[in-house]
Amino acid sequence: MIKEWLSFSLLSLSAIFFVVDPMGAVPVFLAMTRNDTPEKRRDMARRACLAAFFILTTFAVAGTLIFKVFGITLGAFKVAGGVLLLLTSIEMLRAQQQRTRMTPEEEREGAEREDVAIFPLAIPLLAGPGSIATVTALMGRAGRKLFAVPVILSIALTCVASYLMLVAAERILQVLGVTGLNVMNRVIGLIIGALAVQFMFDGLRDAFPGLAG
Repeated sequence: MIKEWLSFSLLSLSAIFFVVDPMGAVPVFLAMTRNDTPEKRRDMARRACLAAFFILTTFAVAGTLIFKVFGITLGAFKVAGGVLLLLTSIEMLRAQQQRTRMTPEEEREGAEREDVAIFPLAIPLLAGPGSIATVTALMGRAGRKLFAVPVILSIALTCVASYLMLVAAERILQVLGVTGLNVMNRVIGLIIGALAVQFMFDGLRDAFPGLAG
C-alpha cells in the first residue's frame, strides 16, 4: 500500500508539474508585464498561482460530479485528455506557440491589460485545458480518498513552484536564454507525450475492459 501510494504521488507530481509547465510561462509572463514594476509582477504572480490552485483543485474534486451531470465516462475523458496533451506535446517538441493553452490573440490581449493575473496568466496559461484534464483524470484514477491527497498536494506544490519561477522570470531567462528554454520545453514535451499515450491507454482499458486481457 505504501509503495503504491508513493508511486502514485510521484506520478501525480510529475504529471501536474510538467503539464502546467511554469517554465514555459516565463517568456509569456515577461512579455505581458514588461512595463510593470517588480512589486506588481510579484503581486500578479501570487494571485495567478492562487487562482490556478483554486481552479485545478475545484476540477479535481468536482470532476466525477461533472461527469455524472453530462453523462461522460471517465474512460472517455481520459482519452480526450490524452489527445489534448498529445497535441500540446507536439507543439512543444516543435517549439511552436502552444495554441492548446493560449492563442496569439489572447497573448496580445494580455499584453494590453493592466492586470494579467487571472486572465490570461491563471487561465488558460497555468490552469489550461490540459492541466484541468490531467488533474481530473488523476483524481479519477486515484479511486480511494487516501490516493486523492497526493493529487491536491501536487497541485499545491506546482503552484508554489510556478510562483517562484514567475518571480524569478528575468533571472531564469538571463541564465537559460531563449534557446535554453526551447530545449527544456522540448524535453518536457516528450514527457507530456508519454503521459498522453498512457492516459489514452488507460481510457481505452476503462471503456473496453476486455483489452486488459
